[in-house]
Amino acid sequence: MLDSVIVRTLVSIWSWFALVMLIIIWTPMVAVVRVVTLPFDRGAYAAGLLFRKLAVAHQLATPIWTFKVVGEVPDDPRRPYVVVSNHESFVDILVIAHLPMEMKWLSKDQFFRFPLVGWMMRMVRDIPLRRGNRESAIAALAQCRQRLDDQVSVMIFPEGTRSVSAEMGPFKDGAFSTAIDAQVPILPLVVTGTRGALRKHDWRLHRSTAEVHILAPIPTEGLGADDVEELRERVRDLIATRRAELNGADRV
Repeated sequence: MLDSVIVRTLVSIWSWFALVMLIIIWTPMVAVVRVVTLPFDRGAYAAGLLFRKLAVAHQLATPIWTFKVVGEVPDDPRRPYVVVSNHESFVDILVIAHLPMEMKWLSKDQFFRFPLVGWMMRMVRDIPLRRGNRESAIAALAQCRQRLDDQVSVMIFPEGTRSVSAEMGPFKDGAFSTAIDAQVPILPLVVTGTRGALRKHDWRLHRSTAEVHILAPIPTEGLGADDVEELRERVRDLIATRRAELNGADRV
């Protein structure tokens, strides 16, 4: 037991160090790509795609983590989707970043204040949200619609925050009303194996094999405001059912 704790501690120190070094290296790279592509890449697709690769590099530097993408990736990466997923852990973000497509993330505004990481999030046009602030929520959803109009997908955790238990929380309307308003498909994801990778109140990493499963897109053509609730619950049921199957659970 002592040996395993020591090894895990050393690996964790290395992984956090590697993350800091990668962030330092990545920031000027993302800045250069954004400047070079600015005249013809209004949606910051190229810069954003490079930014997400930081998570791929970090996973390769973390030997106790194995991440995998399962399912069919959309044929056209420039077709916009509203991408939604269950939210188990901070590590969900690192796993979903392995998808070979760019998405603008709806994220807590605190992240945008971090040096380097926050700068990159702003450069690639991720979307800040202040929790509990109605005006911020309205502005954030308007920015989501703008990104979709620029032919770039957006990524939203419809639970709003990480689940504190093994149960999925209720889904909020925002992702689904935005998809219907823009008449773009919902792309559901199911993340498994991340909850134990970085446990709450513990900076040390734990061995994990995590996967992101891509479910079939759900069209929204012809739907209106009255269909938001039905669409929301339909998507939640799909994600919860698949999550339960993957986890071997008897309930959702």
